[in-house]
Amino acid sequence: MNTLKRSTHPQRFLSSGRFATALLTAAVMGASAPAFAQDDDPIKVGILHSLSGTMAISETVLKDTVEMLIEQQNEAGGLLGRQLEAVVVDPASNWPLFAERARELLAQEEVDVIFGNWTSVSRKAVLPVVEELNGLLFYPVQYEGEESSENVFYTGAAPNQQAIPAVEYLINEVGIERFALVGTDYVYPRTTNRILEAFLKDEHGIAEEDIMVNYTPFGHSDWQNIVAEIRRFGEEGKPTAVISTVNGDANVPFYTELSNQGIDAADIPVIAFSVGEQELTGIDTGPLVGHLAAWNYFMSVDNDDNYDFIDAWIEYTGDDMAVTNDPMEAHYIGFNMWAEAVRKAGTTDVDTVKDAIIGVTVPNLSGGYAAMMPNHHITKPVLIGEIQDNGQFDIVWQTPSTVAGDAWSDYLPGSRDLIADWRKPMECGNFNVVNGSCGGSTAAEEAEAALAE
Repeated sequence: MNTLKRSTHPQRFLSSGRFATALLTAAVMGASAPAFAQDDDPIKVGILHSLSGTMAISETVLKDTVEMLIEQQNEAGGLLGRQLEAVVVDPASNWPLFAERARELLAQEEVDVIFGNWTSVSRKAVLPVVEELNGLLFYPVQYEGEESSENVFYTGAAPNQQAIPAVEYLINEVGIERFALVGTDYVYPRTTNRILEAFLKDEHGIAEEDIMVNYTPFGHSDWQNIVAEIRRFGEEGKPTAVISTVNGDANVPFYTELSNQGIDAADIPVIAFSVGEQELTGIDTGPLVGHLAAWNYFMSVDNDDNYDFIDAWIEYTGDDMAVTNDPMEAHYIGFNMWAEAVRKAGTTDVDTVKDAIIGVTVPNLSGGYAAMMPNHHITKPVLIGEIQDNGQFDIVWQTPSTVAGDAWSDYLPGSRDLIADWRKPMECGNFNVVNGSCGGSTAAEEAEAALAE
């Protein structure tokens, strides 16, 4: 059984009924919101996560998380006097199929909101659909930034909430001077690494020869030569680390090969952006102790709200070994933000909810609060954890307060002059502060480019 120490907190187990009571209290607090006439039809919640294929290792639990949140909300009385109904589809780790399934959810099922996606290429594929059909998408995973859509709410980390602080940690706290940027070959790793290369060179004077970049396909399994190359790169006299944006089930053979070649954290530490507790369930973590991950939540966070969530998750799954992770917390935050915005608006109407959600603040699971910013990103703490032999993370560093997500990077020439603000009168996701113009939506072009990579 997962036995996370509650330190000074009393031992207590949260039942589904108790968790529902907490949700009901929140609903009552929002009872003064304007009331619109509603019918008895359920509020439909679309769930767009891969349940098969290479990303199922990461996404299946996110589907389950949203279903748990829906069940709890219904036990608390639903929303606006209506029950919530989950509508689940499986895009099967097929990026064009994500767009088809999103269209199915919005045009045929007429869902009121979608919670979904993991990879950025799948999100890019969905983007033109949710904009065309005016849907709501809550996206729960860290990503590369360089985007702000009127119809998407980004509850995962932007680069300034994960990648940049992680590199700063490696330089300032660990003394790293060489960097191997290893990732899966698609838009998120490539764009994140472009940002990191610019940041390393411009802000820290890291030379070109001290940066190694390597990409592999989804589902890559033969890591022997690449790990050997990383080893050679790290034996050239300077402290070296790997920054991993490897996604999906390719992480299992990657970490296995690190172990096979005897690379441990004392030699070449790996800091991962897409490996959490769920991915580690399939790996012997003993040889990986000391390697790192950067997230905005870990299951090991010592906080009552977190323990309550863990207890509810274990009870819901019926699995004493069930783990929680960062994207699950992002869905927890996003779901509660959407529900609060619906209560505030008194309706599930998309345009009204979009206006109502900016400024909404809800608890996170780290003991603080998350606020929805005008650029449709949220505030998040940044945490760095070391892998332990039980598959959990020991938190070794965190920001003193939450960090607001930047839609556009300060380190890319085409982005540093852009801001996003979806409040009136600006209502723009890519406003150029130099020439005073809005670039408008480029969703179709971005989807085409992402799917072509």
